[in-house]
Amino acid sequence: MFAKSIRTTGASLCLAAALSLAGPSSAFAGKEVDSDWPNMTWEEILAEAEGQTVNWYMWGGSDIINSYVGNWVAAQVKERYGITLKRIGIDSTVDAVNKVLGEKEAGVSRGGSVDLIWINGRNFQTMKQGGMLFCDYMQKMPNDQYINWDDPTVAFDFGIPVDFCEVPWGRAQMVMVYDPTRLENPPKTIPELIQWVKDNPGRFTYPAPPDFTGMFFVKHVLYSTAGTYEPFIGPFDQTVYDDVAPQLWSTLNDMAPALWRRGETYPADRAALHQLFANGEIDFTVATHPDSVGKDIDKGTFPPTTSSYVLDDGTVGDVHYVAIPYNAAHKAAAMVVANYLISPEAQLEKAKPSVWGVRTALDLTRLPDEWQQRFIDLPRHPAVVSDADLARAALPQPNSEWVKPFEDGWRKNVAAKN
Repeated sequence: MFAKSIRTTGASLCLAAALSLAGPSSAFAGKEVDSDWPNMTWEEILAEAEGQTVNWYMWGGSDIINSYVGNWVAAQVKERYGITLKRIGIDSTVDAVNKVLGEKEAGVSRGGSVDLIWINGRNFQTMKQGGMLFCDYMQKMPNDQYINWDDPTVAFDFGIPVDFCEVPWGRAQMVMVYDPTRLENPPKTIPELIQWVKDNPGRFTYPAPPDFTGMFFVKHVLYSTAGTYEPFIGPFDQTVYDDVAPQLWSTLNDMAPALWRRGETYPADRAALHQLFANGEIDFTVATHPDSVGKDIDKGTFPPTTSSYVLDDGTVGDVHYVAIPYNAAHKAAAMVVANYLISPEAQLEKAKPSVWGVRTALDLTRLPDEWQQRFIDLPRHPAVVSDADLARAALPQPNSEWVKPFEDGWRKNVAAKN
């Protein structure tokens, strides 16, 4: 089966991470020290970090996230390590990337203004390819033991080998959302879903790409059509595209007449899709943050009978990370903060629905029994899929180089023909 082949290739895929894009590994750029970071023990790094300030550039559009970082995390690292954490809210991660890029172009190789960035996807790719990341420090971090680098959803950031140039901080993953009172036995695989759509005209749709949620659905059909995700986590390959794309367009076009409004129009975004589901016009919506299903039920966005599940052949997820720029002024303190962010206590706090409610980046099987139980005991809305089920079904994102060709291809070969 497709899902089985995915879970048996994780270790071999992670070997590709050894083929890194070489990035500069400089000595500390904060207080002067008499040895480089590679020669320092963790205890020496902790001593170097004390008294430093970490300027963490991160998207600032969520009060919940801002409070977790600016209040709770900041208080913890101050008390435990004597580090001052300064959260610098930005409208887009691109703003932080451009700041580091500007410093690189100006020759500022030490004492940079950005110590830590919340990052993933294309922004990570830009920084890695531009030699703007500090790498290879995770092996020194005690909490790295809780990260499963054999998991391709961790080892590859939108198809780019992480190569120990960023630290996993949390997860998102697509789940199917439905109402069991309207649909008793939902389809469990992409082929079953496609057949269900044809058998139940007008009861399914997806947002039009390039909407993020719409592309999530197209990616699932792509993986199912190809029978594997493996070709798509590497760089774009025209030969592979030419082989699989016609099959993908054929599948989507064959399904289109059975979509909501006969596929002549598509919802603009996930909010519009949610509204159609809430109104009873369609039988499915999707969520990319599993815990959001429970929150939307509690807010009254979804009917109280709503539930969610993952497909047996897997659902695409992604991991968000933190990264340290190559010229960060306070590398020692940034490493200590990054290590604390993936501690069981910080991840547990972050996972609490009342705090943030985002999935942990840790491999729970690697935690001590008492911490595993604490995660298991977290309050979870009954409509939310368990961490264990999500982990079993997780599929990596394709390399970002594939996204635009498939977005353009969908507009030309699907939207324009229906």
